[in-house]
Amino acid sequence: MRFNPKANIGSGRVSDAGSGGGGGRRMPIPTGRMAGGGGLGLVLVIIIYVVSQMMGGGGSGDNAAPGDPNAYADCRTGADANKSEKCARKAVALSLESFWAGQGIRGFQPAPIQTFSGSVDTACGNATSAVGPFYCPGDGVIYLDPTFFDDVLEGQLGGKGGDFVEPYVLGHEYGHHIQNVTQQMRNVRTQQGENSDAVKLELQADCYAGLWTRAASSTTDDSGVRIFESIDQGDIQEALDAAYTVGDDHIQKVAGRRVDTGQWTHGSSEQRMQWFRRGYESGDFEACDIWR
Repeated sequence: MRFNPKANIGSGRVSDAGSGGGGGRRMPIPTGRMAGGGGLGLVLVIIIYVVSQMMGGGGSGDNAAPGDPNAYADCRTGADANKSEKCARKAVALSLESFWAGQGIRGFQPAPIQTFSGSVDTACGNATSAVGPFYCPGDGVIYLDPTFFDDVLEGQLGGKGGDFVEPYVLGHEYGHHIQNVTQQMRNVRTQQGENSDAVKLELQADCYAGLWTRAASSTTDDSGVRIFESIDQGDIQEALDAAYTVGDDHIQKVAGRRVDTGQWTHGSSEQRMQWFRRGYESGDFEACDIWR
């Protein structure tokens, strides 16, 4: 993955919320769901449930340190994005916005991305870093503790890592935003099981991530300059590896448990890869309609 050095990424909607009262304490693996606002009444996240015993939780956020308003101020160009992970995040945010704004979706508004450490207060309630990356329907914001990738995805779940892992995750969470805008979240009535609506919702978000990935190289900044210089097959494989790593069956195996399809809420590793490929290979929004 390489960004176009000439691209202006200054308008990428990423901000920093600072650190919450939980400080650096973390639960080993995301708990996955949290009661809260939004049409669905829950937060949709990339991983479902804890697969090892919980450590002490984060704080309430009452003592949260203020965010740094200048955290992303030095991320101005694609050249900056090629040198810095945080600037790459801003470039990806702009690319996602550019792609979805061009899809003609009625009522579409961009979803801001907010990074945090420890815990964060959202319209869906307080969340600790243990929740992992998530989208809150109540405020339409994607929340991300960047340490998730090293600490959990690679460190605890055995993911292979790579520079396109975070873009895949952000593409998945942006997919939830699209589901919220298009009111497809209202289709969710069953919450667990391999054939549940919750699983369908997650697989569709993976499909949307693949859809964006296919088109990412042609997305442009506000002046029409391409944001990406290249996305290669190595990047696609990194996304597929990440999708495999967050499959429900893989998480259960990592936890030393038997594979129980009745507990699934995000789908198997194979399903997650399959639906990412579906979006990537088809390039067709309708191909991601899992509700038909």
